[in-house]
Amino acid sequence: MIWSSEDLARDLVRRSSAGGLTLAQVTEAVSEAAVRERETLEELRSPSSRVQEPFGWDPEELAERWAARHAEWRRILALMQASGWGTYEPERDAEGTLWAQEREDRRAQFLARHAAHREQVSDGLRADVWLSARAGRLIRALAARTGLTPDQVVAQIAESAVLSDDGTVSVPPFTPR
Repeated sequence: MIWSSEDLARDLVRRSSAGGLTLAQVTEAVSEAAVRERETLEELRSPSSRVQEPFGWDPEELAERWAARHAEWRRILALMQASGWGTYEPERDAEGTLWAQEREDRRAQFLARHAAHREQVSDGLRADVWLSARAGRLIRALAARTGLTPDQVVAQIAESAVLSDDGTVSVPPFTPR
């Protein structure tokens, strides 16, 4: 399941506000997010951002996430000022609560589809595989880029594997589906 940058920002802000935040704390969060947004945009524009590790942080995605957090903190600050709240409590935020419920509904639907899929393929082999950190990062990165789960990526790699007469195993190039 993939959430948008806005979904991630809203969820993070809501969780970090769970105990309630004062106007000063929200103002500080807006300032912090503005600085991080500006820094990530500057990094994105720099020539060094084009030279990155194959599966490292994507500077564009990071800039997008900080922009979304900044926007969410500004929304909360404006809500507090307009409502005259001295403390932000997520439960009182009708719009934020609606978005949180929508995210939870999407998550529940995803889990239901996932459970149905697992039941459908239950006659297959189920294995717990421990991968090295590097291999795990590669699988997670492939999963994120293709919209699949890491399990699905590993399963497709295994389905594409070829065993040669001399006992070597190889995986020809393929596009995950």
